[in-house]
Amino acid sequence: MPVTVLLVDDEPLVRAGLRAVLAAQPDIEVVGEAADGAAVIPLVRSLRPDVVAMDVRMPLLDGIEATRAVLRTVAEPPKILVVTTFEDDEYVYEALRAGADGFLLKRSRPEEIVHAVRLVAAGDSLLFPASVRQLAARYGAGRADAEPLAKARLTEREAEVLRLMARGLTNAEIAAGLVVGAETVKSHVSAVLAKLGARDRTQAVIAAYESGFVAPR
Repeated sequence: MPVTVLLVDDEPLVRAGLRAVLAAQPDIEVVGEAADGAAVIPLVRSLRPDVVAMDVRMPLLDGIEATRAVLRTVAEPPKILVVTTFEDDEYVYEALRAGADGFLLKRSRPEEIVHAVRLVAAGDSLLFPASVRQLAARYGAGRADAEPLAKARLTEREAEVLRLMARGLTNAEIAAGLVVGAETVKSHVSAVLAKLGARDRTQAVIAAYESGFVAPR
């Protein structure tokens, strides 16, 4: 089954460019488009995309609020990939904190766009881990809160897995580094997400940085 994508951007040229790149892939299908975040929820409900590629800045409802609305109201929400002009942008960080699964720069090369969609759809690694660390260092420092990690009561192995997740390692890479099976790592990752109340790896990693559990470099 192909990865289905909904494109949301107020610039027609951006949508056209993304559609051209993604539609050329045999394993990706663009199922719809919208010009503003206000149109996202009905389209998500009717089209059931796997991934929403959503501009972070839009005139009526921006990507941050649209992300919150989707996650709050849709029973089985899609993965959300924020599309942005600047990676060092507080809007991007707020979108990630709101529940977006990753972000994509509008100037990205075609192969990077395709890779980002596939990676977010798969959900087994963190997209642009170095950039997430930089965003956390710049915009998350003042929100440091150790309580979520303290309450989570992670085991020693789960804490180790979280640190490796924060470095951007995939489940397979974590398994190789710890010399354990991939299914074991998958179970640890699931336990970490459940204990932190995190939707995905991105949310878990942000919580780790904001709590001071992992120090941005």
